[in-house]
Amino acid sequence: MPGIRVLVVDDSVVIRKLVSDLLAADRDIEVVGTAVNGRAAVQKVAQLKPDIVTMDIEMPEMNGIESVRAIRATGNKVPIIMFSTLTERGAVATLDALSAGASDYVPKPANVGSVGRSMEQVREALIPRIKSLVPRVGVSPHPAGLTVAPTAPVQLHAPSHPPLGGYRLLVIGSSTGGPEALSALLHTLPPLSVPVAVVQHMPPLFTKQFAGRLDRQLPFEVVEAENGVPLRPGTVAIAPGDFHLEVAPHADGLRTRLTQAPAENYCRPAVDVLFRSAVAAVGPAVLGVVLTGMGSDGCKGARVIVEKGGSVLAQDQATSVVWGMPGAVATAGLAERVLPLLELGPEILRRLARQRPSLVPAGASS
Repeated sequence: MPGIRVLVVDDSVVIRKLVSDLLAADRDIEVVGTAVNGRAAVQKVAQLKPDIVTMDIEMPEMNGIESVRAIRATGNKVPIIMFSTLTERGAVATLDALSAGASDYVPKPANVGSVGRSMEQVREALIPRIKSLVPRVGVSPHPAGLTVAPTAPVQLHAPSHPPLGGYRLLVIGSSTGGPEALSALLHTLPPLSVPVAVVQHMPPLFTKQFAGRLDRQLPFEVVEAENGVPLRPGTVAIAPGDFHLEVAPHADGLRTRLTQAPAENYCRPAVDVLFRSAVAAVGPAVLGVVLTGMGSDGCKGARVIVEKGGSVLAQDQATSVVWGMPGAVATAGLAERVLPLLELGPEILRRLARQRPSLVPAGASS
């Protein structure tokens, strides 16, 4: 079967060669071309019709963000993976690229000591993303040991009644495609009657920039979670990169707890950790939502929520960038509903309104 056709875009001849070589070494991937800047990338996307593009951000003539916008302006939906630096500036640029229509990003390695180790880190991060964003029959996108959504028909979990006393906590997990999905979901919601805790797979610095961007855009508070801080209704707390986020009971309600316990599902923060802690903190009074993402993080935690009497919703395949995480939850029969992204917000509001009929946006009249 033909390999996945990749266009590599970078202004550095050394990086173009290194990335091209590591991709070409995979039998499922074919590098069909390279480009030296964003302007050349736009032309080569039209000429070569690649299955996917890897795109540097900082380039002369036309940078990666401008190139993504130009490609999307033509109606082309080819997946685009950005190469980003693990700096505050790189985080801002990466979020700009995702908002412009990029599909995902791979951080450039830093302080790893050797070119060989650097490229191994890139290979480990890049190749699974390429294979998830461009699925091929017989091609596994995931490292050994990483489970994925089975292909069996979706069996929905029987709807449960709202827990006695109502929901006390909304927990959300996402990964590949998640920044834009989370933004879209939160934009459909007013300040809520329950606190919201989120795990989005992101490195340090990126989560702080992401939370700050959402906080400026939304009519409620969005923060990067800190350790031991109260979780209040109307506030969204996002797990910081490289820390697991847990919810812990406290005399004054709920509080955050950050740990650097071992990664789960190759991830820290991990959705499973958040979901399990939510159940330990409030029992069945948990509403969980699993959005687009590679792998199956969140599936085990969703099972704990369901077994304890809580509820789980999942994003549908059509609106997911990668239907790994929500697909795993759905096909395991743990989701009460599998919905398009923009229908999840109204469903959340319906469930919370059953316990709080006066739930309205801040400042609105009931």
